Amino acid sequence: MLLVPGLVSARPEQLIADVRSVGPDGDLFLVFPADSPVVRAATHAQDDEVRAVLEITDVAPVSVPHRIRGRAWVSGWLTLVPGQAAPGRMMLRLEVGEAYVDDLWGASAVDPEDFARATPDPLVRHETELLQHLDSAHGERVRLLCGLVERDGVVGVTPLALDRFGLRVRFRRADGHTFDARFDFPDPVEDITALRRAMHQLFEAAAR
Repeated sequence: MLLVPGLVSARPEQLIADVRSVGPDGDLFLVFPADSPVVRAATHAQDDEVRAVLEITDVAPVSVPHRIRGRAWVSGWLTLVPGQAAPGRMMLRLEVGEAYVDDLWGASAVDPEDFARATPDPLVRHETELLQHLDSAHGERVRLLCGLVERDGVVGVTPLALDRFGLRVRFRRADGHTFDARFDFPDPVEDITALRRAMHQLFEAAAR
């Protein structure tokens, strides 16, 4: 959701962009309906700077207790970018001033220059499909990973997150408590072929 100070009457769904992208300099480009409250706020501000915060919630694509994997906040200055969206839509540019992430890997501020230099994880477009496939078609193999964590009383195992560096799995005990374990790949994977090899090696190690 794009939060603009003073914009209190907008419904939550009106604050969610139809399209989101990141420019080469790290600026965020957000497309909204032209009559949305966010666009009106940016238009009425004219030459004044409009402060805004993009709040991002990352939800696991599989059914698992505590499905929110993380949140991020990107704050900066909002301006209109006329002529760059389809009819009836308006593009907004959010120049990044500060960013903060709180997720399964930890909580930290993100330097805007580091954000601009960052590249997408090569698995990001496939993660949802891959996790759902692992959970539905390879549940028995995923459960083998219990042997690598040596924890008793586990009754449920769900693949939770996947990136170039490894797989994160959520284990559920009989008493309802959960814990996560991360299984790092020997080397970062850059495509699906390398991922298949890395997953094969991981399951082989778990089966021993």
